[in-house]
Amino acid sequence: MGRVLRETPNPPLSSSTEGATTSSTSVMKTLNGSHHFKITGYSQSKGTGVGKYIASDMFMVGGYLWAVYFYPDGKSPEDNAAYVSLFIALASEGTDVRALFELTLLDQSGKERHKVHSHFGRTLESGPYTLKYRGSMWGYKRFFRRTLLEQSDYLKNDCLSVHCSVGVVKSHTEGPKFYSIAVPPSRIGHHFGQLLKTGKGTDVSFEVDGEVFYAHKLVLAARSPVFRAQLFGPMKEQNTKQIKVEDIEAPVFKVQSNTPLLMLDKNSCYFLTNDNALFLETSPCKLYAGVADAYAFEVNLWHALLHFMYWDSLPDMQELTGLDSKWVTTLMSQHLLAAADRYGLERLRLLCESNLCEDVAINTVATTLALAEQHHCFQLKAVCLKFVAVPENLRAVMQTDGFVYLKESCPSVMTELLEYVARVIEHSVYVCKHGIEPIFDGSDANGRRVKQRLPCIVKLGVSGGRIISGLWKDKDKKCVKLRGDGKGEREM
Repeated sequence: MGRVLRETPNPPLSSSTEGATTSSTSVMKTLNGSHHFKITGYSQSKGTGVGKYIASDMFMVGGYLWAVYFYPDGKSPEDNAAYVSLFIALASEGTDVRALFELTLLDQSGKERHKVHSHFGRTLESGPYTLKYRGSMWGYKRFFRRTLLEQSDYLKNDCLSVHCSVGVVKSHTEGPKFYSIAVPPSRIGHHFGQLLKTGKGTDVSFEVDGEVFYAHKLVLAARSPVFRAQLFGPMKEQNTKQIKVEDIEAPVFKVQSNTPLLMLDKNSCYFLTNDNALFLETSPCKLYAGVADAYAFEVNLWHALLHFMYWDSLPDMQELTGLDSKWVTTLMSQHLLAAADRYGLERLRLLCESNLCEDVAINTVATTLALAEQHHCFQLKAVCLKFVAVPENLRAVMQTDGFVYLKESCPSVMTELLEYVARVIEHSVYVCKHGIEPIFDGSDANGRRVKQRLPCIVKLGVSGGRIISGLWKDKDKKCVKLRGDGKGEREM
């Protein structure tokens, strides 16, 4: 006979629970943040129209995005004749976001007589301000009378400076904790990395430039849709145990010389192209095989690619290559970006894009710009265009091999670059006309001064040869002696 299962009622609460006195606490917390917004070319913003604003970059405070809106002609028709308007806006999705605000127009004379409109000091009177939805604002339609503003110390060199503070108010309820267990951070990347390091259980090998790498099919398939199709898909290769990797280099680099990175002596590093010797570093560099041996770039690139797929992070490029030069990190990031796009590794692509944005330099920006265009990296492209458009940078960039490739392969980018340059020149003319200090000074997208990494370019005019005791010997047996200061002397 079958056994009948009967539903049993829930057990009654124990007497200790029924008679206990419990407690909880409501905690209100203010998460503070601030943003500095500089408005240049104030006079040119006048006449844009009522309700038209100039927006700052978005910034994060308390888990929400915010932006500062400046209305040079006023926010509403009744105020445009006499006042400028200034507001803080909720720029991300949110409902009933409670916050405190402060808008400060900075005195630029050094007297520190700032114009401050603060909500922080009125919390006892009215409490935090509630923004109902995205686009809700707090601020002042009549922030400052326009005629007084234009005669004040707040406007200097046709520039205004605004400091914005936001305090997002959040609440939560705390009750008694019955346990406290410390949970360590995830080490899954470390564990997978050890699989790669030890080589245990590998079932596929890749041959790259004569060197063999061993890996695990399942790991590669889980990380990359391209490897998943290559190893397990209906169009998988016949031999999925041994795969020869060819043509991993991006097209942008193939236009460059076949001559790789070379070490010339114990104190200097150079990169040789068809017609240039680029002086890289004066600090001591590690040598391959004691004399300027070729740098096995594709092998190191594959090392870095596998490292990311197992560890989910980038390796130390200088440690990987044995070259003590930040320039090598840039070059590896360029190649890895192309490889990431090829194998569908979106996180790796963004990591490389971020690294390249932080280190824009004369001798690499043209190839980086070409990569950004070919692989649809729009933020990286904007950073490169801004850098190249600065006249003193443009003159130097135009001398590089990468710029030649950029002109031939990306004509649309050249059109955009011309537009950028035109805007810079137009601004410079206005600056000179009004006696204002220029703001285009070779800085990057984050406003930081960019150090040009190309102190010297030596025209060699050679197409082939080898390094012998610090000399580059071309096919005609003519030598160029390369000194530690990056200069060259032709010797017969």
